Amino acid sequence: MKKILLLSDTHSFIDKQLLKYVKLADEVWHAGDIGAIEVADSIKKLKPLRAVYGNIDNALIRTEYPLNNKFTVEKVTVWITHIGGYPNRYDARVKEEISKNPPQLFISGHSHILKVMYDKKLNLLHINPGAAGKHGIHKVRTMVHFEINKGKISNLEVIELEQR
Repeated sequence: MKKILLLSDTHSFIDKQLLKYVKLADEVWHAGDIGAIEVADSIKKLKPLRAVYGNIDNALIRTEYPLNNKFTVEKVTVWITHIGGYPNRYDARVKEEISKNPPQLFISGHSHILKVMYDKKLNLLHINPGAAGKHGIHKVRTMVHFEINKGKISNLEVIELEQR
């Protein structure tokens, strides 16, 4: 079993409150717009980090993290990308590939809008954790915590941090 902390759109911001949740996870996944490599480095000092770069990320972050991160954890196939859309409105860049070979869990960021949706057509769970940073349109900083165990995703919890 793996306890996952999923976040996105930190936009160079990290604080003790966010790091408290990092410490409780087995792995941290970041869906892009990290903002500063120091954010990723702070997380990596505490827990393994899987991440992708977002549209605001610089060349250093783009060198260290891919546009798409596809992997399998506990028998669950995962695809993380920053700009991916959501069920029935996937981004043109991913639409064909996700239709042909859907993962069980599709994760994107970018919108700063927390969404957890099941795609019945593709039989996948989509999660956008909202934004954990302080820059953007969101009013409340959000993250998502869940567990993956033997092909099952469970105990999904939305974490709301303080209002921006």
